[in-house]
Amino acid sequence: MASLKSLFSERLSQLALLLLLVIMALGTEKEMAKAHSTCSNQLSNLNVCAPFVVPGASITNPSAGCCDALQAVDHDCLCNTLRIASQLPSQCDQPPFACGN
Repeated sequence: MASLKSLFSERLSQLALLLLLVIMALGTEKEMAKAHSTCSNQLSNLNVCAPFVVPGASITNPSAGCCDALQAVDHDCLCNTLRIASQLPSQCDQPPFACGN
């Protein structure tokens, strides 16, 4: 009887640990989705900077709205986006971009 009780207790502990791991994984997935959504929103807010960054733009000084949007973007969000964008040509079987000054 004691052995059955011990086995039941051990199984219950294992089940509780598994349940905890599943809950943690779901929480991490939700946080990643939230971070992705936040990063996407922050990048979308940078659209106000488009008139200042397109080649041949006549207005080269960014507006206050552009500067505010840039300040609001998480640095990891922007840097990771630029890093990923720089890898797109090779992932699309195209030659890398050669950007000069």
